Amino acid sequence: IENIDGGDDTRAWSVPSYKGVSTYYLCANRGKQSIALDMKSPEGLAIVRELAAKADIVVENFRSGTADRLGVGFKELSASNPRLIYCSISGYGQTGPDAGRPGYDFVMQAESGLMAITGESNGEPMRVGVAITDIVCGMVATQSILAALYERSTTGKGQFLDLSLIDCALSLLINVGSGYLNTGREVARYGNAHPTVVPYQIFEAADGGFALAVGNDRQFAALCEQVVDLPHLAGDSRFVKAGARATNREALIPQLAAAFRTKTRDHWMAACAAASVPAGTVKSIPEVFDSPNVRERGLVQTLPHPHLGSVAMVRPAQGLAAQLNADFTAPPMLGQDTQAVLAEILGYSAETIDQLIGTGAIGVYTPSAEPVPA
Repeated sequence: IENIDGGDDTRAWSVPSYKGVSTYYLCANRGKQSIALDMKSPEGLAIVRELAAKADIVVENFRSGTADRLGVGFKELSASNPRLIYCSISGYGQTGPDAGRPGYDFVMQAESGLMAITGESNGEPMRVGVAITDIVCGMVATQSILAALYERSTTGKGQFLDLSLIDCALSLLINVGSGYLNTGREVARYGNAHPTVVPYQIFEAADGGFALAVGNDRQFAALCEQVVDLPHLAGDSRFVKAGARATNREALIPQLAAAFRTKTRDHWMAACAAASVPAGTVKSIPEVFDSPNVRERGLVQTLPHPHLGSVAMVRPAQGLAAQLNADFTAPPMLGQDTQAVLAEILGYSAETIDQLIGTGAIGVYTPSAEPVPA
């Protein structure tokens, strides 16, 4: 359900755009239907309530208290549908002193501590390159909804789910949060290195950088003996165990760095693969989508689109066989499905729909007569 005046905010995030449509909007709205309406009008509010009465799940993304003020909160909607699972996603949740504050992903990365641990040690705190808290909160919401559906199969009752970006962002602190809570130790920024696992960082080969991730003592021994041909490091008491390597990283890393500078990335990739040591080159976005692995696994799909002809999308990552072959629909234009939903789900007549269009309570997508430029 989108605001009749402009719709989803991401529709306006138009850099970059594809044939005039925001690619940010495209990435987040595959498989959806778009209904455009004025929720503040009596007719628009009635439509939302009628749809909720027939729904299994309602998801809303208003600031705390807004849905209740609009008359579409959990209490209102569940009164006519006690089996309803109502998921609220907000910046700070429905309780606590920050509940009324607005919030976007960037703010959550700052306030959760994620930025404090991201970036170079001598630089400023940095955000993750994508909206990581938005993404994770959506995943957690999905898990919560599925759990609520399972519980409903036993109890017959729906429930209210209070999801917040800040909660999900805090959960991403994992080992850093655990370390601070139990030892009081505040972790510094290590750039592309790891605070507790060594060597686990970017190294420079003769022709560019690559990522090396040595996660255990066996892999470290293989690295020293089979990859860089420095077997004495594998037996050095300063480096044999993971904890010792973290403590003595300043003595270890320069020796490895000097060895890696002597040969190309391709050489090191082959050597690491042969020794079962995890490593990978730092790829550009074009290199990622041109890689044989991405093509072989079908990670890019092309969907027909009513306005654009077709759009290319990254396939959902779920490993279900049905997901791999599912016929997803492309992200809709604003109001593309208003008429179909009102007619097919709520049984509205064409005359009633026309009247609602005339009053401005709903909006519908009208294909442009002008061809979309290639």
